[in-house]
Amino acid sequence: MHTDVVTDVLIVGSGPAGASAALALSTYGVRNMVVTRYASLADTPRAHITNQRTMEVLRDLGVEQEALAKATPQHLMGNTTFCTSLAGEELGRVRSWGNEPLVQAAHELASPTVMCDIPQHLMEPVLVDAAVARGTVFRHSTVYKSFTQDADGVTVTVEDRVRGDEYTIRAKYLIGADGGRSQVAEDAGLPMGGQMGVAGSINIVFDADLSRYTAHRPSTLYWVLAPGATVGGIGAGLVRCVRPWTEWLIVWGYDVTAGAPDLTTEYAESVVRQLIGDDEIPVTVKSSSAWTVNEMYAETYSNGRVFCAGDAVHRHPPSNGLGSNTSIQDSYNLAWKLKLVLDGTAGPRLLDTYTAERAPVGRQIVTRANKSIGETAPIFEALEGLTPQTPEQLWANIAARKEATEAAEKQRARLRDAIAHKVYEFNAHGVDLNQRYSAGSSTAVVPDGTPDPGFARDPELYHQPSSRPGAKLPHAWITSGTRTVSTLDTVGKGRFTLLTGIGGEGWLRAARARSLDIATVVIGPGQEYEDPYGDWARLREVSDAGALLVRPDGYVAFRHESAAEDAEEVLARALGRILGRD
Repeated sequence: MHTDVVTDVLIVGSGPAGASAALALSTYGVRNMVVTRYASLADTPRAHITNQRTMEVLRDLGVEQEALAKATPQHLMGNTTFCTSLAGEELGRVRSWGNEPLVQAAHELASPTVMCDIPQHLMEPVLVDAAVARGTVFRHSTVYKSFTQDADGVTVTVEDRVRGDEYTIRAKYLIGADGGRSQVAEDAGLPMGGQMGVAGSINIVFDADLSRYTAHRPSTLYWVLAPGATVGGIGAGLVRCVRPWTEWLIVWGYDVTAGAPDLTTEYAESVVRQLIGDDEIPVTVKSSSAWTVNEMYAETYSNGRVFCAGDAVHRHPPSNGLGSNTSIQDSYNLAWKLKLVLDGTAGPRLLDTYTAERAPVGRQIVTRANKSIGETAPIFEALEGLTPQTPEQLWANIAARKEATEAAEKQRARLRDAIAHKVYEFNAHGVDLNQRYSAGSSTAVVPDGTPDPGFARDPELYHQPSSRPGAKLPHAWITSGTRTVSTLDTVGKGRFTLLTGIGGEGWLRAARARSLDIATVVIGPGQEYEDPYGDWARLREVSDAGALLVRPDGYVAFRHESAAEDAEEVLARALGRILGRD
């Protein structure tokens, strides 16, 4: 065995977490390498919902438009339908993924981006191609075996599956982005909470032209309430659109205690036919696979120079569409910190904030995704479909809702309410955008001494913008000459940014006096940027002469309400805390 490869950051895994880590690091000029055991990128759709925060990340990393070009657009995502089969009775719909008019307005107010549907086999090439073009070294068919670490770096043993030999890679840091059965996380001894294998599911990928059943109610998800749908899985049978309206993925549950069924083509076709409800439409099954519903999260995301991201540290069902989004956001949080530590700008303590900031998010989304499965049960309860019964009895219960009786009217109301409650899965705008990092646990956030007002409305359903340290910078449309740009477009690009207004000259001098590369943005009449709608003035929560210091990931690190005579000293203290230099 020999060491013939050296890099700064080695990434194990090429899924959304690994690919986005590579893209961010290469964008920031950090030498990195990706190894993956597979001979190709993802060949099945897997993760797909892509929310506004992730699109903001892709926007900053310069691949937003490439992603949108591959995606199913938002307006074709949102008629989430509950039915007995695609060809059968419809029980109700939820306007989803920002397509409900009031939620759509909230989306437009919250971000310059739009959410969309990018299946993983289309997303990964966007991330990887850009990463490689910017300098990432990428090695397929390379299996991670083990690591050892010391004070200066990590030595990783890998196996080349083509040659059949082992060699070592020396890196300053290792990122384990190797999925829900992460060997890196296990070898790093990361403590986990929750449990694996709480239910069983089957994915069946197939081609069929289902336009006649779907084009008039375009959606990413069609939920089928049929006999057997409550067994294991994600709460009901699911027909998921991969590409309108000819490529599909079905999710069907199985009893995890009895083990997965034999996934023959005949079995897969029988499930597909049951959920479509039409035996005449030509169907081509492309693949089928079994997986388990998990409810597990890491309590710590790192051990020394080894960090884990994505499914390696949060494992949960696809409910709410949080998987790839949280994975990409993990890596985006970590990448700029690694960059600043590697170039000597920040001390190693900055890397401790990765766990402090992202572990609470991971735990929240694992809890939310599993809770959403349980929130499907009331739909069956409204149809008395959870008690043991024959299929004939379930169909009779479904038919009974059409009767002109008081009991049937109550049943219809229960069903409407149960379907409407699924808004917590399909329109959880706050879950997507309200992630806040606590100054109490993260030193990369400087408290400003103001009390936390909390959330005025349900924080899972409604986004509430804030400029408080630890919150994402609020989006507002501002202008520069003839250009209209988002406030989010003025920050990022791997740099800290200081935003101020008229009277904030002291903050500008303080920023420019630092050796750290800090971009400066002045917003006000006659300044580089103007606020013609007054939106920024309403959102910024500081005076014209106040200041916001925004991190490379778009999060507010420091806030000061007004001008300060000792601005340079105040900013120096804040940066000392943030960069682990105090």
